[in-house]
Amino acid sequence: MGIIILIIMAAGVAAMLTRKLPTAFALVLLGVVIALVSGAPLTGKNSVLDTVLQEGAPALAATMIAILLGSWLGKLLDETGIAGTLVRKIVEFGGDRPTIVALGVLVVSTLIGTVTGSAPAAMLAGIIGIPAMIAVGIPKVTAAGTVLMGIAAGMPFELPVWQFFSSALDMPVHDVRHFMIQLFPFALFAAVMFVLIESRRKGVEHAWAFRTEAPRSKAARRRAELGDAPWYALLTPLVPLVLALGFDVAIIPSLLAGVLYALVTTTRPGEMNRRLLRTLYSGFEVAAAPMTLFVAIGILLAAVKLPGAIDALEPLVRAVTPENPVLFVVVFALLVPLCLYRGPLNVYGLGAGIAGVLIATGIYPAIAVLGITASYNQVFGVADPTSTQTVWAAQYAGVSPQQVMVRTLPYVWFVALGGFVVTAAVHL
Repeated sequence: MGIIILIIMAAGVAAMLTRKLPTAFALVLLGVVIALVSGAPLTGKNSVLDTVLQEGAPALAATMIAILLGSWLGKLLDETGIAGTLVRKIVEFGGDRPTIVALGVLVVSTLIGTVTGSAPAAMLAGIIGIPAMIAVGIPKVTAAGTVLMGIAAGMPFELPVWQFFSSALDMPVHDVRHFMIQLFPFALFAAVMFVLIESRRKGVEHAWAFRTEAPRSKAARRRAELGDAPWYALLTPLVPLVLALGFDVAIIPSLLAGVLYALVTTTRPGEMNRRLLRTLYSGFEVAAAPMTLFVAIGILLAAVKLPGAIDALEPLVRAVTPENPVLFVVVFALLVPLCLYRGPLNVYGLGAGIAGVLIATGIYPAIAVLGITASYNQVFGVADPTSTQTVWAAQYAGVSPQQVMVRTLPYVWFVALGGFVVTAAVHL
């Protein structure tokens, strides 16, 4: 039975890789089929309808709310001009020094990466940052990679990511936070090394030919009229992080505090209601796709945790998973490419199901599974040519996502390796 389930999972991966089915639909279908093959009844306890679908769909509800709030805050950073002001100030400070400009954009990208992710984060940092870097001679691939590496450096402190791992792996947020703090130095070091090495690899290149246009949207015209955001509003990305990390405030209240701070420090009282609703609705548009994906992931996790699935998969999974710490590091480091191209170790796909199997069968403690998935997530967030942030940054810089993957993969592979070493040394 376990082999049949693995074959079903492989078929699901093939369907996602070949784009025969959208990822969310494929995961829901996988969850239902795995439950049926595992012998689950249609209704009742540990059933397809009541357990997998009814209980699984809202299992990651806290994560969905955190994603929505992060998207809302990201929209406020955009509309109020906070993100644009941060980038402009850094670029002005760097002047015509390419490395300083790139390091400055990296810092801003890291701050934005603590608030929100995916394409919106890349756009907030990259719309101004990428052309500014290329204008002072940073190669196009390096400019795109700098924004992505910066977002990834902020990812260990992205509160919606904390909530996702806490809910998906059924572990306290405190434990997630502890590991993310351990992972952060590797992500930051790799990001800085990327800028320092890649900005000098080919020397200065002046090849920017981006056609600038007048702002078209109402929000863009409003930012142009209002100018820079006030200096105290620029602290907005730090507000949720300081509350959650420094004062142990829960994730959703921390994000709400960031939303309110951004609003109060940039908006006249008479305009607050309109801006709140406008940015909230825009945030829903950004958050809709990941929220749908988290519904599907919850269904898949519920399926692989069914008693029948655990009994079938445990002998097979236990036979192939390394227990020796050195083998643990070597094997999972070699498997890094499998999280690219929506592969089987992509945590926002089948990788979440595999993580659920590892925890449900008791092969690894939850904190070790967190180490695996969070390390792979660092790779996916930068080097996967199918991820929205990579596609946007590459195309905006005028290069292909595959070029960005080739240039950034060694650096994020190092980050993943660091995560595996910490996991093996501390948590196994």
